[in-house]
Amino acid sequence: MHDSVTPGMRIAAAWSWRLLVVAGVLALFLFLVVQLRLIVIPIMVALLLSALLVPFSNWLQRHRWPKWAAVAVSELGVIAILAGLIWLTVRTVINGYPALADQTLVRWEDLKQWLLDSPLHLSEADINAWAENLLAGLQEDTSSIWSGALSLGSSVGHVLAGFLLVLFATLFILIDGRGIWHWIVRIFPRKARAAMIGGGEAGWITLSTFVRVQVLVAFIDAVGIGLGAFILGLFYDGFPLVIPIAIVVFLGSFIPVVGAVVSGAIAVFIALVFMGPWQAFVMLLIVIGVQQLEGHVLQPFLVGNAVKVHPLAVVVAVAAGGFLAGIPGALFAVPVVATLNAMIVYIARGDWRTNPHPSVADVVPPTRGPAFRDR
Repeated sequence: MHDSVTPGMRIAAAWSWRLLVVAGVLALFLFLVVQLRLIVIPIMVALLLSALLVPFSNWLQRHRWPKWAAVAVSELGVIAILAGLIWLTVRTVINGYPALADQTLVRWEDLKQWLLDSPLHLSEADINAWAENLLAGLQEDTSSIWSGALSLGSSVGHVLAGFLLVLFATLFILIDGRGIWHWIVRIFPRKARAAMIGGGEAGWITLSTFVRVQVLVAFIDAVGIGLGAFILGLFYDGFPLVIPIAIVVFLGSFIPVVGAVVSGAIAVFIALVFMGPWQAFVMLLIVIGVQQLEGHVLQPFLVGNAVKVHPLAVVVAVAAGGFLAGIPGALFAVPVVATLNAMIVYIARGDWRTNPHPSVADVVPPTRGPAFRDR
């Protein structure tokens, strides 16, 4: 019976059950990630922050700062920056919200009048029905977004616990990140530790480079769109909420594809409400110009040389991450793919066999006899 099976079928069967085992392991891993999302997401945020702060802390230590001072300045500095951005945005939005609400109603009435006078022959009942359907759709989408966000932390306690976990995880990585990684590597068999150490170093370098470049790209996007809005406002009695728009663009740039669209739409909407359709069209051109500069100049030169991931892989990763985990999935998709790609490429290249990383000696003790042979 075995001889009647063709070699091609035996090879296909061998590949099939192995792929099924790999798929089962990945499915179990994703299931555990979903079940432990209240822990996994803060840890992922802490890794991104640490990838940005560890080089800065090391730089301070190389300039004769005590380690405790370098760690404290890094941790407290990022907290102060984020708190300042949030406070400035909230304060400006609260001050400008009444005018935004009034102008929105004025523009809505203008739009209704234009539709009534247009050749479309629409009645006020048709316009109101269309507006109600649009609002219902927006409310449904907004509720799904909020439900997804609330599923990550259904109470203030969960949010606070996640925030504290981010702070503590970032602090411990700043203090002894290499020691934590070495402890994880020791779980693996001795023969695999050299590959794990080198792959982890390659992945960490890629992650650090990605985060720094992403911060630079986000800053350029925010300055470009914010400066464009400010210059546009010079010709039309000012552009309101320029600072909140720039901050939203900066923060939204960390979410690939989705963040750029949403932050750009906010800038165009404010221009439409306060200034008019032609000014909104100019603002749209500014947003598209800045995003094209990012996509065709900044990303290829800054990100492309540091993070060897094809743009198609980025789009697929963002789409898959968003489908599986919503906004957090879209946020973490690219750094996860870039880090795994760097680790897999390093391990597959085999340099760890002939030129192992210097820290391998910390996790692979020398062989001293038969009792210490690799298992």
